[in-house]
Amino acid sequence: MKFVARHDIEAPLEFVQKTLADFEGWERAAMRRGAEVSRTDALRVAGPGMSWLTRFAYRGKERVINVQLLALDAAGHMAFIGSSASVEGDVKIDLLEMAARRTRLHVGVEVKPRTLGARLFLQSLRLARSRVDKSFDARIAMLAADIDARYRVAQRA
Repeated sequence: MKFVARHDIEAPLEFVQKTLADFEGWERAAMRRGAEVSRTDALRVAGPGMSWLTRFAYRGKERVINVQLLALDAAGHMAFIGSSASVEGDVKIDLLEMAARRTRLHVGVEVKPRTLGARLFLQSLRLARSRVDKSFDARIAMLAADIDARYRVAQRA
């Protein structure tokens, strides 16, 4: 199942990319929401090969997902792969400079089932496709608005 969202951010591409590549900040944000996050690589610099083990509760069960950074480049492309016992997924983030202070954020997620239970769960999502797409789009819009607000605060400082 694929999800795609596109939003424009009133900030330069470099600022948006730096914000998205703040992996320690994302780790802290996940922990504030109750997830356990631990790095499983030995890299000292952010780049392909970084990986995390995440644990969190979802629908009353503990979920464990291994996440790995596959690509991170200066052109504004990031790619992740995540896998658990029941699903695997790919996340691709592309940034496109629209103007000096305007960046388009394009996020694509593809989720594939590994078990019959996961297949049934994804089928239920397909039945509610428009609601799920709206929810996904709203989350990406919130991310874009947050980056936009961070840039405005950075400009005042």
